[in-house]
Amino acid sequence: MHSPTHRRHSRRTLVTAPLAAALATGTLLTAGAVTDGAPARATEVIHVSNPAQLKSALAAAEPGDNIQLADGTYSGNFKTTADGRSSSRITLIGSSKAVLTAGGGYGLHLNEASYWTVKGITVTGGQKGIMMDGANGVVIDSVTVHGLDMEGVHFRKSSKDGVIKNSRIYDTGNNNRGMGEGVYVGTANTLADKSDNVRILDNTIGPDVGGEAIDLKEGTTGGVVSGNTFDGRGLTGNNYDDSWIDVKGNNYVVENNTGKNTTNNGFEVHTQKPGWGCGTVFRGNRADLNGATGSGRYAIYVFNYSPSCKTTVSRSNTLTGGRGLVNPGVPVDD
Repeated sequence: MHSPTHRRHSRRTLVTAPLAAALATGTLLTAGAVTDGAPARATEVIHVSNPAQLKSALAAAEPGDNIQLADGTYSGNFKTTADGRSSSRITLIGSSKAVLTAGGGYGLHLNEASYWTVKGITVTGGQKGIMMDGANGVVIDSVTVHGLDMEGVHFRKSSKDGVIKNSRIYDTGNNNRGMGEGVYVGTANTLADKSDNVRILDNTIGPDVGGEAIDLKEGTTGGVVSGNTFDGRGLTGNNYDDSWIDVKGNNYVVENNTGKNTTNNGFEVHTQKPGWGCGTVFRGNRADLNGATGSGRYAIYVFNYSPSCKTTVSRSNTLTGGRGLVNPGVPVDD
């Protein structure tokens, strides 16, 4: 018997490139709209209902393709190296009942696979949930990630201009090694990983996340963390994870986030490498530090603050409980 391929055995619908782009972004194009000036080609809506079809679809995806997962359990590790284009993205979409379940390794691995949109699905059961390696312009939207040994979503190996939004991440770090961050950007102890301009927007992270909700590593720069809700219940204390966010990169904006249940501080800034951990702006964040028992208990704690490596803390940040808005020696701006 011939092994199934998604082109032969998956139900498909041909659509034009502009329509595929609209499907990928959720925005309909009006008549006469122009994408990138390239000739429109016939692309596919690829209907997938089993693991073999999904693996085949991921391997053979082309710009503009829309891979639609039926509800059900997809057991295995799923990987793609296929590139979309900024004007003709590849989309993987399903409901929260379309569940990628890994027995180890990565649930979904975008390996040098740029310009994908991953929307709606659930990823569980592996070492790590969704991994981007050298994958630019990836959008992760409205996914659920949980039940993992290590981190939930990781932008790594200079995965630039990524977005994770409207998603829920909880129950990570189950191997209890302190490597269970909800969202992890970059790589520790190196400046070579330039996963820059990652935006982390309107997610719910926690409880039972075995590391920081968000860890922004040295070497990365220019990201935005906005509108997220953190529940730190379940912080392990391993590897100094005692806050919702730890910023070690440069020029991040952290705004309008809400957190509760931390063991020590709400938001932290560290200088792990000279010249890094600089330029962070905190504004409009709300920290509930009731129940925190650590030595700090500040809404925002900046380690090694100096005027040459400035952190900007706005008075628009607020806290309940705890010792204070920011540790002594760090100015607060109006």
